[in-house]
Parts: sequence; C-alpha cells; structure tokens
Amino acid sequence: MTHDEALEQLSHIARERAFERHVGSDRLIQAGVDALMAGVESPSLAMLAGLLRSEEPEAPALFDQVLEELGLAFHPPADPRAAKWAMAYWIAGQIADGSLDPATGTHLIWADIAYDLGNPEDLEPLVHCAHNLDGWEESWGVSREELNREAVEAANQFLSKRPRHDGGR
Repeated sequence: MTHDEALEQLSHIARERAFERHVGSDRLIQAGVDALMAGVESPSLAMLAGLLRSEEPEAPALFDQVLEELGLAFHPPADPRAAKWAMAYWIAGQIADGSLDPATGTHLIWADIAYDLGNPEDLEPLVHCAHNLDGWEESWGVSREELNREAVEAANQFLSKRPRHDGGR
C-alpha cells in the first residue's frame, strides 16, 4: 500500500464512521498498521497500530485522534437531510469509481437514504437499480453484469447533477 492509498483508506473509514456505518476496532487498528507501514506519520498512529486485542476499545478514540492529526477528520452536515444527501453522493462516488459493489451501494441508497428523504426523484434511478439487482433472476434475459453497468451509469448521472457547494467527496 502506498502513502496516498493509506491516507485514502483512513479518509474512507472516517466517512464510513461519520455516516454511522459500523467499523470494527480491528479494522481501525489494521488501517493504522497499513498507514504506518506506508510511511504515514502522526503522533498517535503508532499507538493505534500497536493496540492489542484487549485494548481494542481504545481504537475509536485513537483513530479519531489520528484523523485530526492528519487533517482527515470528516464531519457530515449537521442538518440530517443534508447529511443523507452527502452520504448518497459519497456512496454513488464509490459505485462510480468501482470501490463499492453496485448491488451493495444501490441497496444502501435505497434502504438507508431514499426512504428517509421521502424517495426523491434524483435517487429514483439508483433505487430502480437496487430493486433490479436485488430481485435479479437469470430468466430476465439480462445479465447481472449489465445491471451492474446500469447502476454505475446511474451513479455517474447522479454525480453529474451534484451541487458544487457540498464540500466534495
């Protein structure tokens, strides 16, 4: 793992946690080990990477400290609706760049975001893809790969309409 990849991993996990996705202490510690091995420097990073299994409860606080030291801390918008929209853009970005399986990503948008936002029209193509991927059967005459491509295209279309004032991914 390169230095930049390690920073990206830390940033990604920061967003997962900020959007209230569960991230286990073992994964936080492993991200610390990966970053340390990649040459990332932070006063608390070695402490995070060196935590023992019995010390795992300390990992979240140390991880947050590392993020602050590296300038990678992420705080979603305080407004719950704006936070849901930010999460939708973040997930769509992962679908579009291939770092998140389209079925998983569209399902998250459908189950965790669209309903809470009142099923907005902007999310409908992604929700439609989620339904198709969730219920896909071979008899449909369309491959799962084609449905995945449609989901990636829907994510790209959604991202292309993104307002420029949201602070980025």
